[in-house]
Amino acid sequence: MKKLFFKFSALLLLTAVAGCQNEQAAYVQESTFQESCNSLPLETNRVLTLAAVSNDWFQVYESHDQVYSIVEPYQFQMSISHLIVGNERAVLFDTGMGIFPIRPIVEGITDLPVLVVNSHTHFDHVGGNNEFSDVLAIDSDYTKSNMKGFEHKEIAGDVIPAAFCGGAPAGFDVETYHTKSWNASRYVEDGHLIDLGGRILEILHVPGHTPDATALVDRENGLLFTGDTFYDDNIWLFAPETNIDDYSSTIDRLVDIESATEYLFGAHSSARVDAGRLSQLQSSLRKLCSGKVQPFEQVGKRLIYVIDGITFVTAKEVLDGRQGDITIGGSGFGSW
Repeated sequence: MKKLFFKFSALLLLTAVAGCQNEQAAYVQESTFQESCNSLPLETNRVLTLAAVSNDWFQVYESHDQVYSIVEPYQFQMSISHLIVGNERAVLFDTGMGIFPIRPIVEGITDLPVLVVNSHTHFDHVGGNNEFSDVLAIDSDYTKSNMKGFEHKEIAGDVIPAAFCGGAPAGFDVETYHTKSWNASRYVEDGHLIDLGGRILEILHVPGHTPDATALVDRENGLLFTGDTFYDDNIWLFAPETNIDDYSSTIDRLVDIESATEYLFGAHSSARVDAGRLSQLQSSLRKLCSGKVQPFEQVGKRLIYVIDGITFVTAKEVLDGRQGDITIGGSGFGSW
């Protein structure tokens, strides 16, 4: 779940809005997303090679050798799915919003068999899962609950007109938007290796943002795919499924890996950033968890902290170490 940069003074409007989706709609409206529409592509993506398979919805960047970052830049989440290609097969790390099919884009890049691995199962990362038959997943009640898909009422706040650059795209029905159900072909655990042929990916179970969060590491090439555990934007640690202690342990683990990493690939906004950012996040997170830093702003139950250049969106309950019922799943829009 991504939240683009805030107009903090306007966020107070949220306190007068009832209901999670109304709150999310206001959140979108009061963000700086529309301003970012005027400067696309983002500067961090502009330096990358734009692949010919790109179209009016998906912008595909060659972010490393045989790594293709499939960005949905014209919607508030700016979701990114990463296609990692080997000699014999490929992995698609996340499948996006499901606003338009992602499989034709993947097939325009490679004709190899494709395995899907999700960084976690919030709606904006599994929207295209149903298009693929081979989906690897973490074996958890949270994941299995989210496999049923997300109804329109759960995620409608993310498809209001202000959530798009220039309004909703032609051919997309905002009134019926939902994500379809999907199934896992196999369940995997931490340390599972995927041999793509000439390239080995290791699945890391990195709980915290969600119970089923994963990362992928390509140790030979120094690449770390972090999903929503880290991305180049505000860090979202608000939803009831978030566990701050697990998240802290995960960041400590990933910082150890970062020392042998060249690039980080997050799931929103910037397709790729230089390694070193996890260490910065670790330092800011420790200050957040110390209880000695005051929030920059409080909007309803959302606490916004800005610590040494890192912005966190969290809740008192999360910082107190509480976690909601993780057996019922969650879209990422849940509130305390």
